[in-house]
Amino acid sequence: MRSLEGPVLPVRARAAPLGHTAGMAAPPTSADYAAVRQRSVELVAPLSPEDASAQSMPDASPAKWHLAHTTWFFETFVLEPHEAGFAPFHPAFRVLFNSYYNGVGAKHPRPQRGLLTRPSLAEVLAYRAHVDGRVQRLLAQRADDAKLHALVELGLHHEQQHQELLVTDIKHLLSCNPLFPAYHALQPGAGSSPAQPLAWHESDGGVVEIGHTGEGSFAFDNELPRHRVYVQPHALASRLVSNGEYAAFIADGGYRNPVLWLAEGWDWRSAQGLTQPIYWHREGEGGAWHEFTLAGLVPLASALPAVHLSYYEAEAYARWAGARLPTEAEWECAAARQPAQGHLVDGPGAPLHPGAAEGPGLVQMFGDAWQWTQSSYAPYPGFRTAEGAVGEYNGKFMVNQYVLRGGSCATPAGHTRATYRNFFPATARWQFAGVRLARDV
Repeated sequence: MRSLEGPVLPVRARAAPLGHTAGMAAPPTSADYAAVRQRSVELVAPLSPEDASAQSMPDASPAKWHLAHTTWFFETFVLEPHEAGFAPFHPAFRVLFNSYYNGVGAKHPRPQRGLLTRPSLAEVLAYRAHVDGRVQRLLAQRADDAKLHALVELGLHHEQQHQELLVTDIKHLLSCNPLFPAYHALQPGAGSSPAQPLAWHESDGGVVEIGHTGEGSFAFDNELPRHRVYVQPHALASRLVSNGEYAAFIADGGYRNPVLWLAEGWDWRSAQGLTQPIYWHREGEGGAWHEFTLAGLVPLASALPAVHLSYYEAEAYARWAGARLPTEAEWECAAARQPAQGHLVDGPGAPLHPGAAEGPGLVQMFGDAWQWTQSSYAPYPGFRTAEGAVGEYNGKFMVNQYVLRGGSCATPAGHTRATYRNFFPATARWQFAGVRLARDV
């Protein structure tokens, strides 16, 4: 679910080259591979071929392209270097479905992916089935090849990133249709009553360790190495900012008051003429707020988290509320004490919409909405960029973006952890991004 589709290299020990699996609990099985690959197809199943081919903006991609690109990854980085007598499914696909891998070769322009009416959706699905069969045979033949299994594991995590992008890109596409079509019939969960009271949880701060250890579970290399940072005394809000609270910000002139906004944020807001979150709509002059969801246009539920907010909107709200956004170290220290569980995607039928906060303590740390931090996306001390094309999604994008933490209602279950670093530019609105407040104490 990174802003630039493609993974960053997994490293399990600081000096381990690509493919080494020091500390891996178990290599991905044939069943693991099949389950992840099938989930992508299930996400596209409600779409028509026309839906699957359309591109709503340059930052989004057609659903058909996501299906093909994730298959291209396995063909290019798994089959090509490891399969005896390798031959591509179609030579042109190497260019059509390359994303940002300059080391692989030419790429079709990203803003023009929606012009690729050929190959058809049926042909892309046939491409997936063909590559899947070959990957499964290769896994069976080379069951003890740790480097191969590390690449497959990387490919599966890469595909799970694209599964979230599939959901958010589909939502943006459907929102552009004045008919407000529904992706599925499920309605968002209850949330019309007021949100539970917001409480503050204080921390003394001090010298703490953040980042992945490089051992045990999978991690992308931007989570490494584990290192020490100093955290000031602070407090985190017990839950995410709700729709009702964000509506109060709007009613108080939040989008009309430049004092609340960063200078670049105000210029961006003014140039875009923004007066509300991307999927909020009023029913008539001064009418009640409605929100476009994957179930269509529904009345805004006041207790549900406010989502699809840019960094600029999140920062302006925090300033209006007399608070600030947390640093990623503050967030991680709190999240590390909790299981990585929450309102995440959990198989077919998931509502794909945030739920209301429930329970005592710090809630909604994982799932519901990615949480903006005030931390720029930058390398950790000791970070090293790996060599080769697969390592391109490392340091080269660590500029002009902010870190988000926690996962969302569109994040595949098991695909988040306390050390996971998502990142987007400050203007990104189409992802499930929300706000958890912080303040100094």
